[in-house]
Amino acid sequence: MQTTLILPAVDKAPEALPSPQPVTLRINRQEYRLELAPWTTLLDALREYSSLTGTKKGCDHGQCGACTVLVDGKRINACLTLAIMHEDHEITTIEGLADTQKGEDLHPLQQSFIDHDAFQCGYCTPGQLCSAVGLLSEGHAHTKEEVRELMSGNLCRCGAYPNIVEAIMAVMPTEPNH
Repeated sequence: MQTTLILPAVDKAPEALPSPQPVTLRINRQEYRLELAPWTTLLDALREYSSLTGTKKGCDHGQCGACTVLVDGKRINACLTLAIMHEDHEITTIEGLADTQKGEDLHPLQQSFIDHDAFQCGYCTPGQLCSAVGLLSEGHAHTKEEVRELMSGNLCRCGAYPNIVEAIMAVMPTEPNH
């Protein structure tokens, strides 16, 4: 027996793709006015349209964490979200971790990564740092095991994990955030 699939009639296919739209993103305490196609990921908006290339494109599937940025202080994979969804948010990339207005040359975690040699090739480092900043602000990690678990979404092909964990533990507040 053969089954026939009956589909609803399509009135008319769109004649063209939607045109780019104006999008205003607040990135690293600075406003960027961009013209973006609606399907532009936050990662591509950062790298291709804002010239903020510190955020890395790794797998482009949300599996490696190289593109981790902070959105309103929470870590997010920039390759898995659309730029137009973040017009009213504060986006922080690796370029914005240190608050130069406060006179910081480096964020304390950046300095700790240097002090603990927590990178080898460095490709994953921006995502690792943004994720670690988010992890510390979440206040859920108190032990090395918890840090390892909560950083497990960020992959390092060089295997610098022990040094990354040490760097994070070195700046972790002694009193847990509750």
